[in-house]
Amino acid sequence: MKFVTFEFKEKQHVGVLTEYGVVATIDIFEALGKDEYPKDMNGFIGMCSESLLADISRTLNSLELRQIGLDDVRICAPIPYPRRNVICIGKNYFDHVKEMESGPTAIGADSPESPVYFTKSACPAIGDGDEICSHEELTSQLDYEAELAVIIGKGGRDIPAENAHKHIFGYTIVNDISARDLQSSRRQWFKGKSLDTFTPMGPCILHRDSIPFPPDLSIESHVNGERRQSSRTANMIFGIPEIISDISRGFTLIEGDIICTGTPSGVGAGFKPQRFLTKGDVVRLCIEEIGTLTNYVK
Repeated sequence: MKFVTFEFKEKQHVGVLTEYGVVATIDIFEALGKDEYPKDMNGFIGMCSESLLADISRTLNSLELRQIGLDDVRICAPIPYPRRNVICIGKNYFDHVKEMESGPTAIGADSPESPVYFTKSACPAIGDGDEICSHEELTSQLDYEAELAVIIGKGGRDIPAENAHKHIFGYTIVNDISARDLQSSRRQWFKGKSLDTFTPMGPCILHRDSIPFPPDLSIESHVNGERRQSSRTANMIFGIPEIISDISRGFTLIEGDIICTGTPSGVGAGFKPQRFLTKGDVVRLCIEEIGTLTNYVK
């Protein structure tokens, strides 16, 4: 199943994405005879047990529920307001480490022996079709990064790698927009990664059981129709089970946490000469099974 946050008649709802449109969870919960329904995606994740998901699937297949056409809604970021900063993994594809080994935006040629963590603020995350602010007064090196993001569904600490799958709710696409000059000049990455609109996310959350684990999905980015990045998530240096196990050592993950798993080669800073985003550019990210996330630079 695919879950979305969408806007319909000026109100935000959580829903299930179907072949024909979206079905609001409020309609599903009413059909199930439940008095309470989730007000947002974080609330939905918090109440989503395996039995409830089975009930939702059965209800979608057996009842004629109202389907709202995609032309009548605006798809938002699945989690517009994350409960805390997005957790990110840097230098997690060998080819990206190689392309960023030298130059003014270099991050070092050494391959990490353990995951490299940083966080970025998303308040709010923007959705499919939304505009990325170029922040021309602050940066001249606006860059894109296609990333598979893991959404935590069950919190926990000291999670064994072999149990990581049980703690995942699903997967989405995140564009880790970066101001490379701010990233390098400030000697840390938070500021250059956290300007407003720098976390496009979506278009949906693909439930974990919809694909084999760990995921081996094609991941691409395109700028103005030109393919820039092309790889597979199986090429990560540190896989999802290892990441979840490592970061949860002594650190409690919570429901709704978002973990971005790194980007492959082909970012703007990796070209010679470098090819950064400018106003008017169209950035489209594609991850197999999840869908397409398109944003426009303003």
